Amino acid sequence: MSKQEMLVEFCIQDIIEFIVNDKNIDYDEAMQLFYTSETFDKLNDIETGLYLESAAYIYGIFLDELKDGRIIQKEL
Repeated sequence: MSKQEMLVEFCIQDIIEFIVNDKNIDYDEAMQLFYTSETFDKLNDIETGLYLESAAYIYGIFLDELKDGRIIQKEL
């Protein structure tokens, strides 16, 4: 397993924990929710570099995706 793949795996674990705690759902449901998201796809695409960000930052993107129905780059 490469360093990038390890970082992705650790990040996913943290994000699933965030979902379980924030949404008060079980792990299976949280995994289903995240694994079917565009955020998950972008996180696994090593070329995006998203795996270099913190789990909290990526979770914020995921929450925005849930709210907006897709990933939207927010204006500063």
